[in-house]
Amino acid sequence: MTEKNETVIALLGQPNSGKSTLFNALTGLKQHVGNWPGKTVEKKEGTFEYNGKKYLVADLPGTYSLSANSDEEIITRDYIASGKADVVCILADSSQLQRSLYMLADFAGIKVPVFLILNMSDVAEKQGKKIDYKTISKKLGIPVVLFSAQDKKKYDDFYTALETSLYEKTVLDSSSLEVKYESIEAYKKIKSLIPENVIPAYSSSWLAVKVIEDDLPVTAKIKASIESKDRKQFDDALSENLKESNASKKSFLLTGEAKFIWIDEILKGAVDSKEQIFKLGRFDRLITHRIWGKPVVVFIVLFGLIASFIPAIPFMGIGYGVDSLLHPVASGLSAVECPAFLIALVCDVLINSFSFIFKMLGFVFGVTLVFGFLEEVGVMARISYVFDNTMSKLGLQGKSVMPFLVSFGCTMGGAAGARVIDNWGQKVLTIALAWAVPCGAAWAVIPMLSTVWFGSAAPLIIVVILLVMILHMWITSKVFGHSLVKKEDRYGMIMELPPYHRPKWGALFRYVLGRTKDTFIRVMKVIILVAFVFWLLTFTNSGSMDNSIMYKIGKFIEPVTKIFGLGWKTFMAFIVSSLGKEGAIGVLSSIFTDHNMLTVGSVVNGARASNINELLVVNVSKPEALAFIFAITFNMPCIVALAATYQETHSAKWTALIALYYTACALLIACVAYHIGLCIF
Repeated sequence: MTEKNETVIALLGQPNSGKSTLFNALTGLKQHVGNWPGKTVEKKEGTFEYNGKKYLVADLPGTYSLSANSDEEIITRDYIASGKADVVCILADSSQLQRSLYMLADFAGIKVPVFLILNMSDVAEKQGKKIDYKTISKKLGIPVVLFSAQDKKKYDDFYTALETSLYEKTVLDSSSLEVKYESIEAYKKIKSLIPENVIPAYSSSWLAVKVIEDDLPVTAKIKASIESKDRKQFDDALSENLKESNASKKSFLLTGEAKFIWIDEILKGAVDSKEQIFKLGRFDRLITHRIWGKPVVVFIVLFGLIASFIPAIPFMGIGYGVDSLLHPVASGLSAVECPAFLIALVCDVLINSFSFIFKMLGFVFGVTLVFGFLEEVGVMARISYVFDNTMSKLGLQGKSVMPFLVSFGCTMGGAAGARVIDNWGQKVLTIALAWAVPCGAAWAVIPMLSTVWFGSAAPLIIVVILLVMILHMWITSKVFGHSLVKKEDRYGMIMELPPYHRPKWGALFRYVLGRTKDTFIRVMKVIILVAFVFWLLTFTNSGSMDNSIMYKIGKFIEPVTKIFGLGWKTFMAFIVSSLGKEGAIGVLSSIFTDHNMLTVGSVVNGARASNINELLVVNVSKPEALAFIFAITFNMPCIVALAATYQETHSAKWTALIALYYTACALLIACVAYHIGLCIF
């Protein structure tokens, strides 16, 4: 619900038109993200104030038209029809106006105040294009602004157009476009049969065009509103339209042709461009190459992953600073004779949790900054293009490859990287598959454990893990794919590669800081809650594991854990590995030495005894060791990945479902590994 004193602006445009840049620049940190009611599509809203007036901005899903081909398109046009928006702001890419104005042509006939933003004017200028926006404004009958959303210092024209459109109720003049539609035989007859106000704010001309384009929801609404005596005429008109479209072109091509002719007329005399011969640059030839494109993309993403650690350093410094408070706080509380449980609660839960949060938050900040930069300059579009065909085999699109590769470093970064995917179902499926990729923490632990138990055979185990990872991702895509991405929605990307351009650092940093703040708040809640529960299970006044709730639970369920090849000790380490892979080492060290109290700190830091290698070899058989290695590798990545998944999906149901699925799969994989181990050793 919006307040009565809020004026609502709806941002409408094709993907890569700069909607998100404008949205972030206007709203800053005053924004929130969720899902549209009843739909698996991301909903972004934010607020700002100008001239003492409060505005709410709704960033509608990026679409290429207002047809009913996807949930995104249906949500967009239903929102406009609902009357919630006081004004619509349509964005178009100035560097490729003919194509990007298609959304404007599809909007023509909607009686809602609107103004047009010709974004990326700086890119068009570098291409040698001169755009007379005043001529375009005169032809359309609405305010038109030549604009660069990245340059926040030059937003005055935007605000002027906004206020003009609101006060004068400027509606797009579609009369010349309607003349073009009249060349389609069925148009006039269908239009004459449509009653008034079938869908509020949508003219009979707009509705007639959608009927011709075989838009089923619109057609059904019109049929239901037509009187019975006119229904046969309407059905006859539909049949004539079907014959006409089959005889010449598909129906949407007939209307599309009229729209492009109209666009050409609007731009005639308004765009002056020097004749340029387009040449594919060396970098584009390399990155889009049939053979070399994929290796180049992998190198770019991995280099970006490494570069992400540089801006992460300040945050990690804060984390280590929090660490340094541990002993002074513990000593201070002990000096005033504070109860032991309270000291443990403050040190093991709060201090260790905040230390962990800041260390991981730094990486998210770095990943968002580096890959946000690649998105801004136009490289991410190329990366997505190169892998689009490969990802489509999993029901995904090319943008999914970046989260997968980033997950080799950190699953949280991979989840955060999935936010560039427009379709919510494909985003959730991408994150679900990214969980199968062993993260940097796993690669720090697994080779060490493999070497301890299997010596020179350790590389073979690593190879098998990679093969299982690929199989796991394929199976997971089948398990979740049908629910998240319906067959009719399994499409790749429809896009035109944007031109390269310099990023506006101010806009980029505002976006990165907003996302980092949101991540911090959401992750903090989850980590502190889970750390507190874990502390309750492991805390003992005596400091001995034998007196902890975890020990008693472990011994009780050991008959069941043995089915999966895990004794209670390795099973407890498996459970704790879901907080962080390093924690498995700390748990094993605490359990097998039997003199270190298990704490959240030992999980976060992976603290271990000096003779842990010898203890593991003596106390754990090779089949159980094999089961344990595969179990922790494919278990839930970590608590931070869980929090990041919830942040990006905005769904507690799907976050919990993915977590339970990976826990169950890890145990099944462990069971298979254990029985294979029994046959070998």
